Amino acid sequence: MKKHSARVAPLSACNSPVLTLTKVEGDEHSRESPAPAEAQMQAGVEGSGRGNRCCWKCSVTQLKKFFWGVAVVLGVCSSWSGSTQLAKLTFKKFDAPFTLTWFATNWNFLFFPLYYIGHVFKSAEKQSPKQRYRECCRFFGDNGLTMKVFFTKAAPFGVLWTLTNYLYLHAIKKINTTDVSVLFCCNKAFVFLLSWIVLRDRFMGVRIVAAILAIAGIVMMTYADGFHSHSVIGIALVVGSASMSALYKVLFKLLLGSAKFGEAALFLSVLSVFNVLFITCIPVILYFTKVEYWSSFDVIPWGNLCGFSILLLTFNILLNFGIAITYPTLISLGIVLSVPVNAIVDHYTSEIVFNSVRVIAIVIIGLGFLLLLLPEEWDVWLMKLLTRLKVRKKEEIPEGNGDIVSGLQSKSRRTRPSMSSFAH
Repeated sequence: MKKHSARVAPLSACNSPVLTLTKVEGDEHSRESPAPAEAQMQAGVEGSGRGNRCCWKCSVTQLKKFFWGVAVVLGVCSSWSGSTQLAKLTFKKFDAPFTLTWFATNWNFLFFPLYYIGHVFKSAEKQSPKQRYRECCRFFGDNGLTMKVFFTKAAPFGVLWTLTNYLYLHAIKKINTTDVSVLFCCNKAFVFLLSWIVLRDRFMGVRIVAAILAIAGIVMMTYADGFHSHSVIGIALVVGSASMSALYKVLFKLLLGSAKFGEAALFLSVLSVFNVLFITCIPVILYFTKVEYWSSFDVIPWGNLCGFSILLLTFNILLNFGIAITYPTLISLGIVLSVPVNAIVDHYTSEIVFNSVRVIAIVIIGLGFLLLLLPEEWDVWLMKLLTRLKVRKKEEIPEGNGDIVSGLQSKSRRTRPSMSSFAH
């Protein structure tokens, strides 16, 4: 029997695979080759079978990615809303937002060890922790993580990280968690505005509209409670937190560019080192000045503190490394979905009033956030989709007319009498 080896075209060409058959030399038992038509039919059958298998693999991969995305969305939503609610609960017993920020940031040190464990189980080429650390340090420059790099490229982000979390937690003390979570969604609009101004990113009209919606939502949210000083301060704190978060992201892209998973894990662990070395003095000062004071360490709800830190660590892990298993857009949806979750919890645990102004503000900010998730080439994709729909409609109309005409012609042939009947 003649042996053949098949080479299929790449995955992107699974609809029309190129199948080449090559004869293996040195085969003594050869039979008569099939006719050209038979060979073409056989090649076509094999090609279609391999094409179907290729497309099946594509669909299975995309399906797995989608299901992983659903799991990540649920994880992001539950961890973000859970940490917000747990922080609100913690402040009833332990009124120290900056100390809680400092304590939770220290847990960032686990990023690189967790990444290395994943590297050991996943990677084919195993490296020692020291080798992996040195390779990831190249992200900071040719000389690695030096003292100069630490103070110029890591320290500013450590300050922004602390400010972002502290302002967010301090706002939870002032206003309800629903308003805090929905206002923090404005950080995506601030990222676009800063990227457009600082990084000279592409101008997109739809994102300008989203930014306007975010600003309008902030104003309406302030009006929802009647411009009371308590709520205005809380809203200002959340907007400040969202601004710090946006500045963190834009500066990271400007100064450091993009980072791989190991480099991002090392960077976040370095932030915890900065937090321990240079931020620890601030909670101590706040304690002795009795700004954030507790009578004894026994009254500290360590379970709440550790639970909040674990939830926040889980949220940051999913947010930074979730793109390895799913689409980035799905991850961002988890943040938006935390808003209705917090609203449901607030409805049963607090005295929040969902008046028309508050509901409209939540909807406007959520709509602006979703508009910012549109890809840069969304208008091109939309035009291609509309063009395809128009072409299909044009093709269906002539085919339908052709069927009607052919049906009338066949009917007229059946009803027309034969000339032979009049021959006699």
